Amino acid sequence: MAQVYAQKKTGLITRIKNKYLSSQSDSTREGSLMILPAFGYAQETGAEYGLASTYDFYTNKQNHLSRTSNVTFMATLTTKKQKNIKLNTDIWTYDNTYHILSELRYRDWPFNFYGLGNSTLYADEDHLGQKLIRVKLDIERKVSKSIYVGLNTMYEHFRISDIETGGALENPDIIGKNGGQYLAIGTSVLYDTRDFTTYSSRGLFVRAKYAYAPNFWKADNFTGGLAEMDSRFFYSPLPNLTLATQALYRGTIGQQAPFYVYRDMGGDMSMRGYYLGRYKDKNYATAQTEVRYRVMPRVGLVAFGGLGSTFSKQHAFRTAPTYGAGLRYFFSLEHRSTVRFDYAFGEKRPGEQRQSGFYISLSEAF
Repeated sequence: MAQVYAQKKTGLITRIKNKYLSSQSDSTREGSLMILPAFGYAQETGAEYGLASTYDFYTNKQNHLSRTSNVTFMATLTTKKQKNIKLNTDIWTYDNTYHILSELRYRDWPFNFYGLGNSTLYADEDHLGQKLIRVKLDIERKVSKSIYVGLNTMYEHFRISDIETGGALENPDIIGKNGGQYLAIGTSVLYDTRDFTTYSSRGLFVRAKYAYAPNFWKADNFTGGLAEMDSRFFYSPLPNLTLATQALYRGTIGQQAPFYVYRDMGGDMSMRGYYLGRYKDKNYATAQTEVRYRVMPRVGLVAFGGLGSTFSKQHAFRTAPTYGAGLRYFFSLEHRSTVRFDYAFGEKRPGEQRQSGFYISLSEAF
């Protein structure tokens, strides 16, 4: 019986090793699950703990043209009872006829606000409390080989509290100091020739999106438009080497738009090295480039750089840089799914330390 148990145990270990360490791709087209623990500490939150997970799969394993779909879930709690829970889906149906994106999110989490514009200082930091509910759904249908058109809707509800008095939030030009809500409905057009949606090495991705939020509510609730243009290009001049570029614009349209719908610069997806929201304004634009080299089937290296800024009529465009490097672990060779480790640097303002950040994320930045 001991020998039988050892054989079964060895079989399990071998399956796990083949799943996550072998250089051979799984030919069964099965789904792939990755779970990462999340830990952190900040004075505003105390100790943070939780997990992030993603499941990659095909909606139809027999159709070899089907693109990888995924479901991503993240949940973290803190010792000061804050919560951040998010569920995202990116689904490609049979023969890629429909592309469906969704997000459900609840966040009870403090954040740092530095004021509006791209010349704010670290000394302007104001600690705010925020409760957010977000429901988002995009449905796009294929109308030709590479073109999709669709409808989108998003509902957001904010409740904001000023933890520290006398800070940047008390600027009289800021609208929506207590939060608000809106429901936006719009349309999108997508042109997509990428070879893979997870770790692209060839092709073009261009997506234009616009949504309008009617005046369903009064007070400081948002009424206006939300626009986005996202273009990406991928090229492989040599085996295992990919050059990737992205140009991204996001804009808020409306004369009396509250600050909670303004666009943020920074985070783990674009302009890495900057705290998300370090600069905040009606418009945000960035261009970034990555050089990706796959050292071996399970490991890749990346160097990246970019330029970006927030801007509006009140605050002129001011270019800020970002640059850094990273490591990739491919936990699924079949789906080309990665865990991303990046360290990035931003600008150094006079009298301040250089802005920087370390990121552990699931999937590529773009």
